[in-house]
Amino acid sequence: MKIPIYLIGLLAVCLNIVSCQENKEPESETNTEVTQRAKFEPAEGKCILFVGQELEAIGGLEEYNDGYLDHFPAPGGFTMYTMIRPGDEQFGFTYSGLSGIFSTDDWGDSPSNMSMQLADPDFKHLALAIGLEMVNHEGEIARGEQDSLVLVLGEWLKSLGQRPIFLRIGYEFSGAWNHYNREDYIAAFRRIKTMYDSIGVNNVAYVWQSHGWEEPMDLLESWYPGDEYVDWCGYSFFARGDEANMIEFARKRGKPVFIAEASPTIGSETIRTNGKTIETILGNPEQGEEAWEKWFTPFFKTIHDNADVVKAVSYINCHWKSHPMWFENPTFQDVDARLQTNEEISKRWLEETSSDRYLKASPELFNRLWGRENPSL
Repeated sequence: MKIPIYLIGLLAVCLNIVSCQENKEPESETNTEVTQRAKFEPAEGKCILFVGQELEAIGGLEEYNDGYLDHFPAPGGFTMYTMIRPGDEQFGFTYSGLSGIFSTDDWGDSPSNMSMQLADPDFKHLALAIGLEMVNHEGEIARGEQDSLVLVLGEWLKSLGQRPIFLRIGYEFSGAWNHYNREDYIAAFRRIKTMYDSIGVNNVAYVWQSHGWEEPMDLLESWYPGDEYVDWCGYSFFARGDEANMIEFARKRGKPVFIAEASPTIGSETIRTNGKTIETILGNPEQGEEAWEKWFTPFFKTIHDNADVVKAVSYINCHWKSHPMWFENPTFQDVDARLQTNEEISKRWLEETSSDRYLKASPELFNRLWGRENPSL
């Protein structure tokens, strides 16, 4: 496979950067409550609030200025995506290298550009969650055939210094739409983690995320890369989020949980056969009220009832129905989840997320996630 020249150049530069002091992992406090936490796991009863999942949804930029950051206090982190699937085509876009990191790319889900966000002062104190897609290429990654791209990503992650990164390798691994090969998926997950350990990437927590429903415990067990490779367990909370077994699985494994994708979707009578949800436009007062009752309330209850393990959540503040990727998708084709379009929903959201349970952007946030803080906070 031919690697784009700009990626080869970037890799060469990154491999010659020596920044030991910048990237040295801070020493955690000796208090046992801190040392027993997983990578970047907050203290008991705390939950990192993330928002995603593209430039328009998140906002906070000169060109993209009607997103979450333009209407609400900055969350503790933001969620974006990239992929290792060179040559694949989707919605008129051809994947080449690591899309959405170094340039503005749109693969059908609105423009993405992590470097643009990371360079903006509004994102200075936000952690970053990255969904790393490897559909159709997990076998190549497992066999080492995509090591060049894996290393470019690793050196870039390393260059971010003390910013906590949550890397969701092959997110929603159990979703039929991803059609991952189980053995190759596990091998690819392990290879990426092992390679990053070997080059000194220490600002990354590795998240193993399922799609979240119709997943018996034995299925989850069969896809699990192993305790030594997984820092956090994750799953998606959509119309059938209350059917997930991941919280129970994580609790047994002693891992924190990241509800890594969450957006208001309400199942229709046929959702179990075709995935169809009812129209949910938050800007519509009646539909917004129904969404609060049938999705937001169960979502927050899940966080409250499982405070011992649910330590991070990411809300997708997306105008789903306006993006080509979702035009034919039965779950998202009739959904507009932008909180700012409904004054009452916004008010209730702020009431909930203003609680000190939720960790949001602050100059102290990174220290707290690294464990350099009073464990009682």
